[in-house]
Amino acid sequence: MLIAERLQKIVRLVNEQGSVRVSELSRLFGVTEETIRRDLVRLENEGKLIRSHGGAISVREAQSEVPHRVREITHAEEKRRIAAEAVRHIREGDRIVLDASTTACYVARLLPDIRLTVLTNSIQVALELCGKEKIDVVSAGGQLARRSLSYVGPLAERSLAGYRVDKAFLSCKGIHPDTGAGESNEWQSLVKRVMIDIAEHVFLLADSSKLGIRPFTAFAAPDEIDLLITDDGADAQMLARLEERGIRVMVAGPAEVYYNGKGNVKGM
Repeated sequence: MLIAERLQKIVRLVNEQGSVRVSELSRLFGVTEETIRRDLVRLENEGKLIRSHGGAISVREAQSEVPHRVREITHAEEKRRIAAEAVRHIREGDRIVLDASTTACYVARLLPDIRLTVLTNSIQVALELCGKEKIDVVSAGGQLARRSLSYVGPLAERSLAGYRVDKAFLSCKGIHPDTGAGESNEWQSLVKRVMIDIAEHVFLLADSSKLGIRPFTAFAAPDEIDLLITDDGADAQMLARLEERGIRVMVAGPAEVYYNGKGNVKGM
């Protein structure tokens, strides 16, 4: 196969699938991984794809993030309720990590000024916390994702991987009983994967519109989620299916309740 033909097929694959891995392309085309990496560098320089850790993603997929200002007003009341419940699980002295979601921004906004260490890849979260003098804020470096006001990429992943935290508070594009939680953007998904790896406990903050959604790229299996906090618009059957996969569910409504997987809820 000619080099030009291989390059053309790589671009077509990444556009069709959203992302590809170096190892997969190496097997598919029968060339070394080093050859594929050179191909990806060339294609990135031509603006036809974007290299990511271990592969490449489509230019269209990389741009698919919804701008922060749009996400902030989408399901805003539900996100505030979820964030308020999340704050109840944070204790003085905790080391926590917050992702770049708007729900995490609400968590940061609602946090009292107590002794905490907060690790984040979000510019907005850091700004929310900068006036709270007792909270130590550690920000990841990396490539700026302008639409989400966050840092992503290999540098962000490496900088986060050097820490250990008690609790991770993450949102998602969707969560499904079969596939777990995931994102529409691979860069954000890879960062959240690292956040899970460094955390003792994982809290997933997802409003009811995200339940039952199979996202583009998964970052957490069902058994890696310690508690899902959602809103009272959640479908009871979907909550039951999630609980069957071992996910403890809390519904944050006017009165917060735990879901018991039997078609009803019980107070805390």
